[in-house]
Amino acid sequence: MAESSGSSWRRAGFAGAAIGVLAAGAAAGVAVERLTVGRSVRQKARLALDATGPYGGLRGTPGRALADDGTVLYYEVDEVEEDTPPARRRRLFGRKEPAPVTVVFSHGYCLNQDSWHFQRAALRGLVRTVHWDQRGHGRSGNSQAGPEGAPVSIDRLGRDLKAVLDAAAPEGPLVLVGHSMGGMTVMAFAEQYPELVRDRVVGVALVGTSAGKLAEVTYGLPLAGVNAVRRILPGVLRALGSQAELVERGRRATADLFAGLIKKYSFASKDVDPAVARFAERMIESTPIDVVAAFYPAFAEHDKAAALAVFSELPVLALAGDNDLVTPSSHTEAIAGLLPDAELVIVPDAGHLVMLEHPEAVTDRLADLLVRAGAVPAG
Repeated sequence: MAESSGSSWRRAGFAGAAIGVLAAGAAAGVAVERLTVGRSVRQKARLALDATGPYGGLRGTPGRALADDGTVLYYEVDEVEEDTPPARRRRLFGRKEPAPVTVVFSHGYCLNQDSWHFQRAALRGLVRTVHWDQRGHGRSGNSQAGPEGAPVSIDRLGRDLKAVLDAAAPEGPLVLVGHSMGGMTVMAFAEQYPELVRDRVVGVALVGTSAGKLAEVTYGLPLAGVNAVRRILPGVLRALGSQAELVERGRRATADLFAGLIKKYSFASKDVDPAVARFAERMIESTPIDVVAAFYPAFAEHDKAAALAVFSELPVLALAGDNDLVTPSSHTEAIAGLLPDAELVIVPDAGHLVMLEHPEAVTDRLADLLVRAGAVPAG
């Protein structure tokens, strides 16, 4: 009996490692450098970073939206501060006063609203912003409809965004910002609510995302291995999702491997702040395995290229890191190809979490988008 239990625990460890790859956006297997520092030292270092890292601590006025299946979606609002020094507004926008626009941020797979920490800090008090947690992520509830572990569609996420807008920004102009899965959410919203886009949306930013063909992504791995994993992965994930507690133990047991995978698939530059890397790790490792399993099938089915036409008359920013292994920059270039008037920005030496790795580059381009969208008045 003891041997069987030990075997189960070891299997959970390997499963946790596999989920670490998924959570970081990879499909399977990755070579990790040999660890040379003692485990206890690494654990103490992570605890120290957790205690001192300033990231993810920004909070706004909380609110809750109700999705059409009863799921509670958590969001926070940062309002414009009337006494914000004009010099700070000029530094970001080149002009004095913000306009009554709401900028809505949608985060990616296995992240939460705090992934926009740097952009939130820069815009805080200057424009009205809404940050929300996708279902199953952060402080939002998990899916209420359907059987436990039922897959979540990107269309469902588009309807969730509509519920958040109805609750947090029922009127006034909107700028929609989405990273990775959040960008897919914005596309699904546009496909389902084109009239609302035409009536209220004045700008769109699509960061490190894709309009489709994600099944062709190799994550920097050999094609044959990726294809083999894709064939078995849905079934494996369903099985792991039904044994969440065991798998979570495995993830904790393989924390060092997990951290290496996250760094590889989140960042491209070698000098990423360790506190930022740990911040990303905390967000990803906090996503429950059943949520990882429920969302994964949606990406292979995602195809919203036709929906991009809804944005054709709007200022659009299409931005990606040049070494994004999860949603390669070629996917952002394809988006820009379907939206010829979009501003295409490929950030050098950047990976999938470009908004954390090179926050100034992303924030500056967002500020430019707000100016182009008329969110900051002339004069």
